[in-house]
Formats: sequence, structure tokens, C-alpha cells
Amino acid sequence: MHETMDMADDPEYDEEEPSFSDSEDYVDDIEEDELLSDLMREKPLEADGIDSVVVVDNVPQVGPERLEKLKNVVNKIFSKFGKITNEFWPMDNGMTKGYIFLEYLAPTQAQEAVKNADGYKLDKQHTFRVNVFTDFDKYMNISDEWETPEKQDFKDFGNMRHWTEDPDCRDHFSVIYESGERTAIYANDAKESITVEERARWTETYVRWSPKGTYLATFHQRGIALWGGEKFKQIQRFSHQGVSLIDFSPCERYVVTFSPLMDTKEDPQAIIIWDILTGQKKRGFHCESSAHWPIFKWSHDGKFFARMTQDTLSIYEAPVSLQSDFSWSPGDNVIAYWVPEDKDIPARVTLSQMPTREEIRVRNLFNVVDCKLHWQRNGDYLCVKVDRTPKGTPGVVTNFEIFRMREKQVPVDVVEMKEGIIAFAWEPNGSKFAVLHGESPRINSSFYHVKNNGKIDLIKSFDKQQANSIFWSPQGQFLVLAGLRSMNGALAFVDTSDCTMMNIAEHYMASDVEWDPTGRYVVTSVSWWSHKVDNAYWLWTFQGRLLQKNNKDRFCQLLWRPRPATLLGVEEIKVIKKDLKKYSKIFEQKDRLSQSKASKELVDKRRAMMDEYRLYREAAVQTLLEQKDLRLELRGGVDTDELDSNVEDWEEETIEFFINEEIIPLGDL
Repeated sequence: MHETMDMADDPEYDEEEPSFSDSEDYVDDIEEDELLSDLMREKPLEADGIDSVVVVDNVPQVGPERLEKLKNVVNKIFSKFGKITNEFWPMDNGMTKGYIFLEYLAPTQAQEAVKNADGYKLDKQHTFRVNVFTDFDKYMNISDEWETPEKQDFKDFGNMRHWTEDPDCRDHFSVIYESGERTAIYANDAKESITVEERARWTETYVRWSPKGTYLATFHQRGIALWGGEKFKQIQRFSHQGVSLIDFSPCERYVVTFSPLMDTKEDPQAIIIWDILTGQKKRGFHCESSAHWPIFKWSHDGKFFARMTQDTLSIYEAPVSLQSDFSWSPGDNVIAYWVPEDKDIPARVTLSQMPTREEIRVRNLFNVVDCKLHWQRNGDYLCVKVDRTPKGTPGVVTNFEIFRMREKQVPVDVVEMKEGIIAFAWEPNGSKFAVLHGESPRINSSFYHVKNNGKIDLIKSFDKQQANSIFWSPQGQFLVLAGLRSMNGALAFVDTSDCTMMNIAEHYMASDVEWDPTGRYVVTSVSWWSHKVDNAYWLWTFQGRLLQKNNKDRFCQLLWRPRPATLLGVEEIKVIKKDLKKYSKIFEQKDRLSQSKASKELVDKRRAMMDEYRLYREAAVQTLLEQKDLRLELRGGVDTDELDSNVEDWEEETIEFFINEEIIPLGDL
């Protein structure tokens, strides 16, 4: 109180209150969003209340006598996505109009219905199209005027397949080491790999080659970058925050990226399909889980892709009811899928032709626990591994259902296995397959041949194998049985033409096996990602002869660069095989040179010395010619350069010289 009185007595103290009014020329240019941002975020929107409503089109048009039954069917389908609080069925002349409105309890449930029921096939004539009611505003606001796309300048990235023109046919492979800090591209050589490109922090996690080897993909926090050409220039980049997985279409036209960070209700961005040539985003998708990557599976030519969600298999806009696994044929636009048993309805495997969706083969199965689909690389055969529990038989019995895709009506052969299956693999370019079965330490490897007469013969079996993986050569015939990780890297190199063990070796704690595209070499490696010591990769011949041991500090990953498909036809390949002896002489000569003990540095040094000598000799000969006139003048016109030119006219003369004579008396001896 005393302080207050003192302030009042102060002559400088002004009792007049300040004015808070705006000046006459004041302009209020502050937006409400800026001034009341916290309140504006909670401002009700016009769409509130209707964003929980979905519109279902292509609903059957029925009369009152069938309406109740149809409502029950529709409610059964759409109630799986949430609680339906209201529904409206428009009528015209006593018939439904073919579209309905369903209101859910929450907008998230409506989004779930759109995501899973859009494209649902009710019957042959009716396939549902489902949209959120608020989407109609978006569709109505689309401009009717055509906007011509901007013309983009052509970018020449050079020869994108330059490595295929190497005269020594050396394949490339990528290596990540120093725990991911360094990435290098090497050209493979039996004696010593040649560095093509090496960069620090080229990727933040790992790298991937495209299916034909054209692009190298590197991962970064902000997205994906593609590199290619002779100097590995950046070809394209795709912005996808937190990207962790990618997949290419077989034609290399599209790339699919996945990020667990980027996804919203309005704009799905967990999975994005990109156009590689233009860099444009083609479409985004929601994703609940990436446990079974790739989410999308492509047909062999990249024209179709499919995705499985809950009980629906979506192939573009052609859904098929499904509850389990599916797989595309590698050689045709044929998709195989299986559906488990449902009460008295047996499980079945179906092969459908796309895009007609014609069922070319259906196989019913009973007492099925699980199915796995394995295609031969050319699509000639499909193996369906069926685990079943026959009635009255304890345990699980495995059958291999072999579909012969190139024969009429697709006949099926069955191979029964009473032991547990560890691994199965088709020969890439043949009709054989290998199986690892049994339990450790009694693991057996068996080799089968699918013959043209409708029989499947057991070729050979090996007992007590230390193996848990099968790796076929890309060209077939040869394979490696490997006991990776827990089996300490045991290796068996097998020639399946006569089923002989070419060699048995070991790469302790090996975690990966990678064949080169030609099938001439195979690499075994111990990755720092799985084991923190002894990180290295070893290079072997297809016969199991060790060529190189490459120890890299904290080695992480090795990937061979794929080769594009050959441009040679079947007849041209036959001619080359017929004349192989003619080419083999050239190859043998190159092999002998490569096996020389002289190192590459010594050979280069000798070549440099030879080139230096040739230059010196040419200069000396030139000097000799320039001084010829001077020599003739000094020697009285005698051309001494020609003295050796008429050797055949020379005459031989013997001249004796007396040198010394000594007489030794014999008596003194």
C-alpha cells in the first residue's frame, strides 16, 4: 500500500489508461487459422456425419419378395467391417435401384469397408463398387478440361547394359561392408575381382538389383534412388519417407515401395507403386502388415499384379474369394491359389487364366492343414506341397501334387512323403526337383525326375546330410546342399545328371549362398548382420573348388547383378552348342593365360617396358636414316649399311698364328 501511494505522488506517473483501440488506417489481415489455430482444428466440417456413410453400387435390382433375403446377404458382408447404424435402399416402381447407402458407427469403419469390399464379387453379374459418400465431392470437382502434359527433355544415361558387352563375360556383383558404410561394385574374375565402382555411404541400409540388372536401388531415409549406366549415375529417385522394402515388376517398368511411417486415412501411402521411367506415383495403398513381403505379386510380363487382403484376392479389378496363398506362373498369365476346407466343402487348388479368369484346372483336397505353391522357373510345372492329416493316421503326411502345365487338361501326379519336409526346389531349366526331408541328424536328400510318360522317378537319395537349404545353379544340373547358420556352413556340391557328389566342403557359420547368373561360380558368405565374426565371402567353382577368400571388415551383403534374357532364339542356341568345340579352343587359350603365375601388375609392367622399347627403337631407326648421307661422306662413298646384305658371296679364309712352344724333358717327370 505504501508503494502504491508513492507511485501516485510521483509526478511522472500518468493515471490515464492506455488506449487499446485500432488506428483509423488499421487493416485486419490476420486469418482465423493463424489466430485461433487450436480452435479452428476442432471446427465442425460440412462432411462431419456423412464421412461414415458408404455408397455401394452394382447391387442386384430385386422386388419386395427378394428384398429381405438380399438385405441379409449384404448385411452379412458389410457388418464384418463395423457396426451399421443406418441403411437406405432407394426404390423405383417397387424395385431397388441397384445402389444403397450404409452408415457406420465411425468413419474408420467406413474406410475399412471401402478398402476391403470394393470389387467384391457377389455373383457373375454383380461386383460391388464401394465409395465413401464424401468422395463424390472430389469426383464432381474434377476439371473437364484436358491439360496437355509438359514435354520433358530426354536424358541420355548412356548404355544401360554395358556390362553385358564385356569381352571376358565378367559378371558384376555388389558388396556392402564396414557395417554398411561402404558399397562397391566388382567385376568377377577367377583370379582377382576388379573394382568397377566404390562409394562411401552409398546406401543407408542395403541395396537391391532390378530383375534384369539395369538398375541398382539404394535406400535412404527420405526414399529410394536408382543408379545405372557405365558410371552408375543417378537415374531416378522416389520420395517415400522411412522406406524399408521395395519390389520391382519383372518388366522393370514399375517399382513398389513400402514405408511403415507414411499412411493416412485419406491418402494411402504405406505402399506406393511408381513408374520408373517418369518417376510418377501411380497409386498408393494401405497396408496392415509387411510380414509377407512382397504384398503385390506380379505376373511374368508385369501386365498384372495381385494382392491378398483378408478373404479377397484382388487382381487389378478382378477379385476372387480367397483365404490363403496364391502365386503367379513365371511363364504365363496364370495364377494359382488354394482355398482351405469349409465344413463339408473340400480344400481346392485352382489355376485361372488371366485376364479371362477361366479356370483351367481345379484340384480338390481333403484333410488339408496347409499348402505351399512352388513353380518351376519356366512355368512348365507347378508343385503344390500339401500337408494333411489322414483320418486314422497319427501325425502329418506330406504330398507333392505335380501339375504338368504344358499338357492337355493339366494332369496331376502325386508323390507321397512320410517324413517332415525341410526344403524343396525345382531345377530352373529342367524337369527335376530336389527335396530335403527327415529330422536332424538323419536328414536325407532325394532327387526326382518328372518324365514325359506320366511317371515321377526317384533318381537318387543321400542319407545323413548336413543341410537345410537347396541352391540350384541358374542353368540347372548342378546344385549346392548347404547347412547354413546353425549347421556351421556344411556344403555339398552335386551333379544331378548322374547324382554324384563332386565335392564336400565347409564355410564355417556361412549365412548365405549366391550363384552367379551363368552358373559358373557360387559364393558363400558370413554376413555381419547375422554373425559378428569371421565376416567374409568365398568364391567357388560350380564343382566346389575354392578360388578366393575375401575377408572384408564387417562384411554385410553380396548380390550378383542379374543378366537380361538372351536375345538368341532356340535354333541359334542349338547352333552354338553344336559348334562349341570351335569356341572352346579360344576359351582354353584365355584360361591358360589367366592361370599364369605372373600377376596382373607384373604383366602391366612388362607391357609398359615393351611399349617404351618400341618407341626407343623407332626413334633410333629414324636417326639412322637421317645420318646416312653423313656416313657415306665420311667413308668415301662406301655404304657400310649394306655390307651384310651379300653374305652369300663372301669367301672363307683360314689364318694360323704361332703363339708359343714349350719343351718338357721326360726324365724330370
